[in-house]
Amino acid sequence: MRHVPHRLATALLLALPLAACNSSAKSDAEGQAPAAAQAAPASQPAQTLTSAKGQIRVTQVASGLAHPWSLAFLPDGGMLVTERSGALRRVGTDGAVSAPITGVPKVFATGQGGLLDVVLAPDFASTQRIYLSYAEPGDNGTAGTAVAYGTLAGDALTDVKVIYRQEPKVDGPNHFGSRLVFDGQGHLFISQGERNKRAMSQELDKLQGKLVRLNLDGSVPQDNPFVGKTGARPEIFSYGHRNMQGMALDPRTGKLWQSEHGPRGGDEINLPEAGKNYGWPIITYGINYSGQPIPEAEGKAKDGMEQPFHLWEKSPGVSGMAFYTGQPDSPWNDSVFLGSLAERNLIRLTLQGDTVLGEERLLNEIGERVRDVRVGPDGNVYVVTDEEDGKLLRIEPPKAP
Repeated sequence: MRHVPHRLATALLLALPLAACNSSAKSDAEGQAPAAAQAAPASQPAQTLTSAKGQIRVTQVASGLAHPWSLAFLPDGGMLVTERSGALRRVGTDGAVSAPITGVPKVFATGQGGLLDVVLAPDFASTQRIYLSYAEPGDNGTAGTAVAYGTLAGDALTDVKVIYRQEPKVDGPNHFGSRLVFDGQGHLFISQGERNKRAMSQELDKLQGKLVRLNLDGSVPQDNPFVGKTGARPEIFSYGHRNMQGMALDPRTGKLWQSEHGPRGGDEINLPEAGKNYGWPIITYGINYSGQPIPEAEGKAKDGMEQPFHLWEKSPGVSGMAFYTGQPDSPWNDSVFLGSLAERNLIRLTLQGDTVLGEERLLNEIGERVRDVRVGPDGNVYVVTDEEDGKLLRIEPPKAP
């Protein structure tokens, strides 16, 4: 069953600021040398903010991060953080920020491109392997989303191997995605964008605008829906996507959820299924940034194309996604969080099963672009803000009444 909010915005011309996906067409980090290591900050007092379920405490763990994109928790209590410029850093339990880890692949740090997601391999405890998604430069100014893994050895990444490259590489600075999710069954999902080449989302011989599913070594699972089909790439799991910057596995059900940017309006959540077409750009609830219709759009629905599972007709600019489950004593139990770039806050959706019962906005008082959100092993929620002076924040959930 699909769940589309009843209170949809009616004035699409007011829908989405041009800054929803990115603060500028030119990367703020382009041409800048990575910052040096930073010592542990002075103790930061927690801010007490309001939420629908009670007061929350927000603490700044680290700052001075240059447009951070993703974070991953390490077994020692520290974290890995990516910066769009191409730097991968450790953040210690005390908030100290390391110098860039060496060995990271070269990135296309232009526009929305750069170093994107970071995740620990399922067998990280024994292999120390991590996976990175990033915009990879090609010939003549082209680029495409890529994924590599390597071994984290102190302050270096070694034995780096590229296991996926979006083909063909194309020009332009926008719509790379990308998030990485393991399904617990030996597969890796890779979300991407269509590189602002709308028609490619519907072309099965190209990888733009596709959700990709691979084995952990980069090989293609033989049960992928387009394996053996003429004119279709076997890596594809689903298609018709625009720019997927949030993705997470629901720990209650094992279902994959993903969020993606609409154009001016039409941000959405999908629960992607094998072989299905999610419509972009043929169906959409958004319009062009110019205020004109999408040229290829035929309406909001069409036979053979999936409707959004959840929709924002006024775009918050969603990025990052994390489930908060298995905490029956918490008022936030059975929630899913999404970062908001355009509204500069954190979205919390209240769930009952797969049904979205309601949503609220958090961190409005801080007013920064939330790029990624993760739930830590300590039961707190962590976000990174996509700013020149990007921050890593810890959010302590409200207490049970």
